[in-house]
Order: sequence, then C-alpha cells, then structure tokens
Amino acid sequence: MDDARLDMTDLFAFAAGDDRTVLILNVNPVAPTGGEAFHPDAVYRINVDTDGDHRADIAYSFVFSPPRDGRQTVTVHRATGDQARAHDAAGDRLFTDAPVGLGTDTHIIESAGHTLSAGLRSDPFFADLDGIVAKFQWTGVDWGADKNVFGIVLEVPDAELGPDPTIGVWGRVSLRQDGRLTSVDRGAHPSLTAYFNAEEAKDAYNAGEPADDWATYREPWNEVLRHFGGYAPEAADQALRTVLPDILRFDRGRPAAYPNGRALADDVTSARLSMLTDGKVPTDHIGPHTDLLPDFPYLGHPH
Repeated sequence: MDDARLDMTDLFAFAAGDDRTVLILNVNPVAPTGGEAFHPDAVYRINVDTDGDHRADIAYSFVFSPPRDGRQTVTVHRATGDQARAHDAAGDRLFTDAPVGLGTDTHIIESAGHTLSAGLRSDPFFADLDGIVAKFQWTGVDWGADKNVFGIVLEVPDAELGPDPTIGVWGRVSLRQDGRLTSVDRGAHPSLTAYFNAEEAKDAYNAGEPADDWATYREPWNEVLRHFGGYAPEAADQALRTVLPDILRFDRGRPAAYPNGRALADDVTSARLSMLTDGKVPTDHIGPHTDLLPDFPYLGHPH
C-alpha cells in the first residue's frame, strides 16, 4: 500500500512510574510531506497479549475523523476477548472525538485512567540508512535527525493489562475500502520486513497473525540469516526466537531495554545489524536523539 499514512514505522513499550505502561505507535515516516493527518479510513491498533498464546487479549483501536480546516479528532476503543482478535474497532470507548495535534500543538487528554496524545511529533528513530545501503560504509549521518512522524501515545494503568507482568505487544494498520477492512501493515520488532521479507511476501505478512509466524517464516528467514551472517541452522533458529512471532515481549517487572520492551533511546538499528551479521557488524555508530521529552508524551516536538 503506497500511502505513507498507513506505513507503521515503530512501536514502543516501556514503564512510566511504578504502575503505568506507555504504548506508542508511530506512522508516516515522512510526515507531514507524506500526509498531513492520519488516514480517516484506517484503523490504527495496538494489540496486547496477556497470556503468552501470541493472540490479542486486549486491543486499543484508534479511528480518526476526516481532517477539516487543519483539525482532526480521534476516537479510541478498548476491546477484549473475541473483539480484540478482530481487526475492526470495537469494545468500550475510552476517548471520543479527542483533538489531534496536526501542527506544533500538543494535546494531552485523560479519560478512564488512560492518558492520550496523538499528532505530529519528532521521529525518535535513529540510523545511518545511507551507510546500510552502501554495504556498511558508514556516513555518520543520522537519517532520522530531522524527520517527523504521526505518533499515537497511550499511557495505560498496569492493572488494565492483566496480572502477569509479561505482556506481548504489536501494532496493526488496516484500511477500509469498498466496505472491506484489509490489514496493510503490522509488526512489533523494528526493521524485520525491510531485511527479511521479499517484496512479493510483504502483503501476506501484513495480513497475517503473529501466532502463525514461526510456522510460516522460520524457513525463509533462516535463509536470510545464513546469507547475511553465515548462521548454521540451529543458531539461526535460536536468533529468530527473539523476533518470531513478531511480538514485542515486555516484562514489566524489569526496566525496558530492547528486546524486553523498547524505550525511545534503545539502539535497535545496531541490535538488528548485529543479529543479521552474527555480530560481524555490531553498530552503525549513530546515537539516540536529544529532543526526547522526559514526560508525557515523550516524543519530541515536531521539526
């Protein structure tokens, strides 16, 4: 789907204080050039697995109004059980027609113990993408240093996420066309599709469910690791266990540090390069951004 508004760029999960968890879903890596608002026909979703079966037990869905006169609103649903496993927005409404920040404004709204902010923000992603394309000839230039995204930041009471301290989180973006809702992007761990999925496999991957990932992608992704890193089959399997199923596991009893959740300053590009090359390329030498905020909504102000 060639629409930046539907391009899920990153997912984050980390603790805020002793009893709250922050979930962040970013889309549109070239905002606002790639679209000046969220897509009004999309369902943006953060799924949460609370029992380790790789299926959604809780789902937060975000549905945006058509933008008018530089304004947009969002309605947030919280679904559980079977409703959480469908892709449409369902369940209780946590927020109704909450304002979205399409410019430099920041809206922070509280409802039912949850805190929400959605809008244009500074992109926290950092990487020497030109150096990666040039086969690890590093340029020292951070591709994301001046980029913006559209971010959805939701702070959730821990009690809402179940008693088990370990949860699994992944994002999904679905688009409604001709009365049908189609999943056009999904994932949790950074940069997987870019490195592991051939172009012709991406649509099926985006439409799929994490519970099927190991059976479907173990073999082709083993081949990628053998090609990039010279992995033996057993070692490749072990490496893939971290990212398949494509669910970000977060033990809330421990500090977030990727792959246990993901904080905004975690160097996920270096982690992925090291994984792909079996440690032969340990880093791209780019550090985290300095415009991150210490408090909600955590993402920096837009450039």
